[in-house]
Amino acid sequence: MRRSPHSQEPAPQSTRTRSDWAVLRTLIPYLWTYKWRVSLALLFLIAAKLANVGVPLVLKQLIDSLTIHSGDPHALLVLPLGILVAYGALRLSTTLFTELREYLFARVTQRAVRTIALRVFRHLHELSLRFHLNRQTGGMTRDIERGTRGVSSLVSYTLFSILPTLVEITLVIVYMLLHYDIWFAAITAGALASYIVFTITVTEWRTHFRRTMNDLDSKASTKAIDSLLNYETVKYFGNEGYEARRYDEGLQRYEAAAVKSQTSLSALNTGQSAIIAVAVTLILWRATQGVINGTMSLGDLVLVNAFMIQLYIPLNFLGVIYREIKQSLADMERLFSLLDENREVADKPLAQSLMTQGAEVRFSHVNFSYESNRKILFDVDFTIAAGTTTAVVGHSGSGKSTLSRLLFRFYDVDGGAILIDGQNVCDVTQASLRQAIGIVPQDTVLFNDTIAYNIGYGRPGASHDEIVAVAKAAYIHDFIASLPDGYATMVGERGLKLSGGEKQRVAIARTLLKRPAILIFDEATSALDTRAEQAIQAQLKEIARSRTTLLIAHRLSTVIDAEQILVLDHGRIVERGTHMQLLAAEGLYAQMWMRQQVGPTEPDASPVTESMTHEDAQEASAPPREAATAARGLE
Repeated sequence: MRRSPHSQEPAPQSTRTRSDWAVLRTLIPYLWTYKWRVSLALLFLIAAKLANVGVPLVLKQLIDSLTIHSGDPHALLVLPLGILVAYGALRLSTTLFTELREYLFARVTQRAVRTIALRVFRHLHELSLRFHLNRQTGGMTRDIERGTRGVSSLVSYTLFSILPTLVEITLVIVYMLLHYDIWFAAITAGALASYIVFTITVTEWRTHFRRTMNDLDSKASTKAIDSLLNYETVKYFGNEGYEARRYDEGLQRYEAAAVKSQTSLSALNTGQSAIIAVAVTLILWRATQGVINGTMSLGDLVLVNAFMIQLYIPLNFLGVIYREIKQSLADMERLFSLLDENREVADKPLAQSLMTQGAEVRFSHVNFSYESNRKILFDVDFTIAAGTTTAVVGHSGSGKSTLSRLLFRFYDVDGGAILIDGQNVCDVTQASLRQAIGIVPQDTVLFNDTIAYNIGYGRPGASHDEIVAVAKAAYIHDFIASLPDGYATMVGERGLKLSGGEKQRVAIARTLLKRPAILIFDEATSALDTRAEQAIQAQLKEIARSRTTLLIAHRLSTVIDAEQILVLDHGRIVERGTHMQLLAAEGLYAQMWMRQQVGPTEPDASPVTESMTHEDAQEASAPPREAATAARGLE
């Protein structure tokens, strides 16, 4: 069921909890995809443990066989030699079966990690704009990183450490029950039970320290990444010291939690060592008494001692392993909680692809609010005829950009409907809807890649010639050609190596490459100076001539040729008509026009202007004929 845009937000990830078994139930289907590999790996695991338990048994036989009777040469030559060969074979088998198990399970583990990471990545892209506006990127990326690593760690520690140890413990206790005094099995089982209960109890007590460390680590990472992403802002205000103090505050809290975690770990290790020491002492005491009484041989003494060593060496790491397993489960819990995030905007089960003929857009009595106590749009009703341009103007906060977000279906409307060629956007797939719409946003953010990649992003797989053609149409080709690396020039984080005007031209070029049926220009030339704007504006008119276009603008000089102009004020359409009709009406539009003619643009709507480069000046002064021809060739 689709959630209302103003419904209650989900709890923060840090407050979400699910049981360890629930996390495991979520993971198991990813592992069970390779049933035969898992089954065969488990068989090799059991074989490896049988061989491992067989080693002390053969060693017992070897020691007992060294009690040689006088005049019996065959015992010296045949029996020890055969046992020695068996001993070596079992040693080799243990390693061989263990490596075969890991070889078989490697693909299972890595495929599970890959599948989960890809699913989370896809799901994050499917979440609503609301989620991404509220997210903390630094903390979220750390959650994903730790969660995927936790899958590998959990499988490794569980199947390669805990399960083999449990199998070996079972085999050893069964053997002791069948061949020795019951006290041997009782001491072994009692010690193991005490050890496991103590380890789990203390580790559970320590888990909240690790959870706290996780939270503090994510918060510190979030602050660091946010500060680095806003490097220029930090420099503008000289706040390097302030940012360092903020980051250090997070590190101090993390340090305190880490110290508590390490102190509790010392207590855990001390208790574990005490339990093991008492158990080994009791076992050896019973075995020594057996040898003295004649009920046990020297081989039996060595066998019992070897069993204890084989069992307690891996148990020495049980605390670490259990803690890592709990940590992996906690990390995976954070990862899977991302999959639990409500998509809010989802395709209907039988949603069809959008079929565009003329691409008529209709907003039918649309009401919308981001939050329940603050409505943005009130009964907005208008139609953009196929192949025409409708401009929307108004003060900042009047709801202009919300129209484009609703058309892209980043949010669902609270009331009314948005239709394209009579098809409700809620009834078609989001992929087909967004494929039909192209946008040049006011704030262009680029990928940290080459100029060619960022332009080509409009239609992955486009040829270099097509990329060059749209670059010419967007008046940026000459600038790119003047760069030492040309189209292979890296644009930097979020495109910061380019000026605002250059970034907007890249945005225009990649939108042209997409060849959408519907165009949205959201202050598409706001980062350009007047001369460059005039040149590109003529080109945009040529581009929009055969497409349905929604033009959002503050500067009214950019919308005077639109077939329809809508004036929004506090989420309501208060005027509509052509430029001349609205001037004649002497209403809000006419007032805005007069203010922009006699003075600078309103403070809340002032565009960012910048100096033109030499290439900009050449392009602005050149006639737009070449670019217009290129654009017509792209249609």
